[in-house]
Amino acid sequence: MSAAAPALSVVPAASAAEEPAVEKFNFDGEFQARIAALTLRDTTFNQLVDGLLKPEYFESEIEAYLVGVVLRYYGKYKKAPAGLPIYAMLIREDLEAKVLPKALATAAVGRLKELFSVDISDRDYVVDQVATFARHQAVQDAMYKAIHKLDKKDFDGIASVMRTALDVGANQDGDCYDFAEMVDHRTGIRLERAAGKLPPMGITTGYKPIDELLYHKGWGKKELSVILGGAKAGKTTALIDFGINAWADGKNVLYASLEVGRDVIADRMDSNISAQAMMEMHHHTHEVRAKVAEFAQKALRADGSKAKFIVHEFPTGSLKVSDLRRLIERYRSQGILFDLVVVDYADLMCPERHTDSAVENSKSIYVDLRGLAIREELAVLTATQSNRNGINANIIKAEHVADDFNKIRIADIVISINRTDEERAAGKARLYFAASRNQGGEFTIEIEQALDRMKFITRVLGFV
Repeated sequence: MSAAAPALSVVPAASAAEEPAVEKFNFDGEFQARIAALTLRDTTFNQLVDGLLKPEYFESEIEAYLVGVVLRYYGKYKKAPAGLPIYAMLIREDLEAKVLPKALATAAVGRLKELFSVDISDRDYVVDQVATFARHQAVQDAMYKAIHKLDKKDFDGIASVMRTALDVGANQDGDCYDFAEMVDHRTGIRLERAAGKLPPMGITTGYKPIDELLYHKGWGKKELSVILGGAKAGKTTALIDFGINAWADGKNVLYASLEVGRDVIADRMDSNISAQAMMEMHHHTHEVRAKVAEFAQKALRADGSKAKFIVHEFPTGSLKVSDLRRLIERYRSQGILFDLVVVDYADLMCPERHTDSAVENSKSIYVDLRGLAIREELAVLTATQSNRNGINANIIKAEHVADDFNKIRIADIVISINRTDEERAAGKARLYFAASRNQGGEFTIEIEQALDRMKFITRVLGFV
């Protein structure tokens, strides 16, 4: 999986005839550990400091090795490895290739686990510090080169090397991607995914037939997915059901509710997990508790730690996307990295800058939510209302979205909930794939439901 790399060793000092060796990081060990932890765990951090970090900057030989592992992996896959199991495979490959001495393997694994518990909040501040140091190193190196150019009166050359050095800094231009040059990279990813060496990119819906219909085999990370439906159509039930299924698959889930109180959300989750009707749970108190406890014990991440499902309740119209981002950062500082953020629901959020235009307010919320998904490399799932025509339609389509059609343009996937009175009585509904950025759409599947037990889907019946 990883490219060949030189064996782990301390960087030698340069001779007098050579250019000066790269200095070690002029930060203390704790700050270096934070940089290493961000490199190991945060793809966005790697994008922002792409080309700035080098393993030899680190005083710890083990941290230098681990950062080198990430930089090789990032160079190939343009993302940080997805959790401890992938790192274990990479370290094993380095052992077999004699890149990592056996005597240091245990220390590398131990330090890796420690770095996964290091506080990685304040990412942007750390990026600035890395950029400042890299710029200092680049300018120092440029001054050394300029001295030799000065002897030759190469003033244009001096200006060029100094200008290049001063331009060094955090990568704010996005993640550059040369399409033709990266064809082998894409091919390698597809081959390794087909061979089962790479996990699916999507966050499972919990229903394999639906996962198979989605491009990422689930809710896409760095994407915004939207459930569209009329009032009381089961949108919140759907969000809870999909959130629980992601949690069961070992994903960390943040549920932000702007419509339903957290106690009611928790009751609905208890009903869903225990398969007891909401109105009957008080007759089965101990049974409900036992089933929820058992369920939570089995919700494990790839590294064996317990996955988290965290609910936050906000007053309607009060939550901004920037508030949501700060909340995500706060949990990151505690070592909790979310895979899925559920917003119940985006129409009830507050724009960063309120205007007199309801359409502009709505558009800014959805744009910012999708930007959050991209920046934090997580999946965002939310819901939105259909308009009056949609409520009366047999199939709610993209044009039936309420208030602002920009929601459809911005979202990566939009799935509508459809149900006649007869279908409701029979415990059935239809899901219409109304819009999609990465796949075919405008088709319908039929599902069975048990809404009294907060089960949005009990069985996928097939296409209709």
